[in-house]
Amino acid sequence: MAVTLLIIIGAAAGFIATRIMKVDTNVIVTVGVGVLGALIGGLLLRALVTVAAVAFGFIGAVLGAVFLIWFWQTYLGK
Repeated sequence: MAVTLLIIIGAAAGFIATRIMKVDTNVIVTVGVGVLGALIGGLLLRALVTVAAVAFGFIGAVLGAVFLIWFWQTYLGK
């Protein structure tokens, strides 16, 4: 089922990509371009999301630490 879905999505993505780039290809090449593009794009997007998640985690940790220091100084430090 996943392979069939990948082929269908790849065919649609390949069709759209070949129209955007104004390339005239046959059906097999269009589907192949779409499937390979989906794999490459998926890997790149997954890597980008992973890096962003680490960065946002770090920012959240710093903000949490700043809040904790503020809370400690405001309510517990006196």
